[in-house]
Amino acid sequence: MQYMYDLDLVLDILEDMIDASKKITTRCNKIKSADNFLENEETQIVLDSICMQLIAIGEAVKEIDKITNKELLQKYKQIEWKKVAGIRDILSHHYFDLNAEIVFSVCTDHIQNLKNTLITIQKDLNETR
Repeated sequence: MQYMYDLDLVLDILEDMIDASKKITTRCNKIKSADNFLENEETQIVLDSICMQLIAIGEAVKEIDKITNKELLQKYKQIEWKKVAGIRDILSHHYFDLNAEIVFSVCTDHIQNLKNTLITIQKDLNETR
């Protein structure tokens, strides 16, 4: 299949997103509640690092949409891509209003589904080469 966009670039971005989602999962492993993020300097650093990965993922969603003319991600409706991109904006522009509950919810309720979907997209694109 011939793509109207740079397939290798999209696959590279997807790989970065998968890596970021794995980092989030690993870093959030020891966090049992949103309050844990705020207990001490070490857990606050974990929160900061998770936020950085979420920012990167959100930015990558925007980049893939730009490269693919918003055609690729819309095929995978199990993810609310607008919200994934939106969390990037919230974390980047309103960082001091950060809500640890939201970050914890993303980590525990959504990141695994996102990672699985990214892997599916990657597999689907590789199969059509």
